[in-house]
Amino acid sequence: MAWVLLVVAGLLEIVWALALKQARGFARLGPALLGITTAVVSFVMLSAALKSLPVGTAYAVWVGIGAAGVALAGILVLGESASPARLGCVALILAGVIGLKLLER
Repeated sequence: MAWVLLVVAGLLEIVWALALKQARGFARLGPALLGITTAVVSFVMLSAALKSLPVGTAYAVWVGIGAAGVALAGILVLGESASPARLGCVALILAGVIGLKLLER
């Protein structure tokens, strides 16, 4: 169950980062509130997952899901660069997340 909480928390990190981008420095209330709300829920879920997962692994997986997800969303939704080097870096992040999960005890 801790891993499910952690993955969902990481996915919510993607949502709040994109919402804050759309909030334009808190100038738009709806996206700002969505960003703040999903950030709080993400932190709560991370905290719950930390009850049974090692902090180093859990935090790295949470950040990795968020970082890779936001980078891919930026490419797919916001038209950001999809250069081979950038995609390779995202693949390295995902490989690290998968590796940490496989090596977790």
